[in-house]
Amino acid sequence: MRRLITGLAAALLVVLLVLAALLFIAIDRQPLVERSTVISPIAVAQARQLLSRHDPRQQASGEIATVAIPANLIDEGVNYLAGRYLRGRGAFVLTGEAGEFRVTLPILGQHYLNFRASLRPADGMPGVDQASLGSLPVPGPLVDVLIARAVAVAGLSREWQIATRSIQQLAIDPASATVSVTYAWEPQILDHARAIALSPEEIRQLRAARLALAALLSHRAPGAIVSLAEILDATLPHASDPVGHGRAVLFVLASQLARVDLAAFVPAARAWPRIRWVRITLAGRHDLAQHFVISATLAAWSGEPVADAIGLYKELDDARRGSGFSFVDLAADRAGTRFGEILARNPGRLAEQLASGLSEHDLLPSVGDLPEYLDAERFRREYESPNSPRFKAMTRDIETRLSSLPLYRP
Repeated sequence: MRRLITGLAAALLVVLLVLAALLFIAIDRQPLVERSTVISPIAVAQARQLLSRHDPRQQASGEIATVAIPANLIDEGVNYLAGRYLRGRGAFVLTGEAGEFRVTLPILGQHYLNFRASLRPADGMPGVDQASLGSLPVPGPLVDVLIARAVAVAGLSREWQIATRSIQQLAIDPASATVSVTYAWEPQILDHARAIALSPEEIRQLRAARLALAALLSHRAPGAIVSLAEILDATLPHASDPVGHGRAVLFVLASQLARVDLAAFVPAARAWPRIRWVRITLAGRHDLAQHFVISATLAAWSGEPVADAIGLYKELDDARRGSGFSFVDLAADRAGTRFGEILARNPGRLAEQLASGLSEHDLLPSVGDLPEYLDAERFRREYESPNSPRFKAMTRDIETRLSSLPLYRP
């Protein structure tokens, strides 16, 4: 018996030593992907166009459709996911007729774990063609098995099977820099997506937030003006789970301000009490409350890069065909983004502010002197683009003003 145990221990030690050696060999001193987590307004516009052209609610069961996804949109999506969930950086690069995913994870100080995997055009769901971890080649089929195992561990096997079954073909067009996916639409995909998007606990928190907001506004006259600070001060402090409850409050407020039925995300919400419509304002303006809350919700649920990209895209779009570009709106977007980030990552600081009361001056500094209502021609004439020195000087001024407030102080 002792000999058996000794033998097993020796075998385990050899396996661990081999794994350690392989990991040591795979570690690089230079990152394969080195970039920021910023999402461009162009990517937001592309995503919006794709969703409008391929609205799943308008597709019939079994309908065959092809969506051409810009490679740069996939690239920014991979980088966002790598940054948010792995604290690394990611990229998607077209290499001839193949597409290559790249991920860099920082480890051990100035050392990195670099992973790459390539996909080639295929009929049906494509598999990994080639892969490597640092300088070590990894068999593509092994990566496919590991992906399937990770999906199973996450409890998403059924959803994965439905999604992969619907894919008919994947094609890559280097000339247009797009990845085309032909699929047969299955309504179950949308149903399952809704089912797994929110956990039972998150739905419970959303219901509690909806009830609290409905009760808070029940005695107000329809259309009455109510300060956003007053609403946040009344609904955020009383939480056993400050992050979960706070995110739920923001989600409910965002749906209310955007005039989007919460039942579109949570079907059970159809049976929840309705919220009386009032005019929620920030700095005396309803639109600033909208900008603040929607950005805060995006930051708390999806992360700062998404909130910033959508906010900037909205202003650039307004310059072209809306009310005009507004640095005041952009300041409200950034304030909301900081608020959502603090709620998600530093709830203690928010709790301290709530303990002493929350006012509008705690949420947004004085921004009335910032330029707004700039049409596209005037915006180009005065600021050229979001990458120009003058535009960046304006955004730095906004960040400085925000950082002067105790809640947003770095």
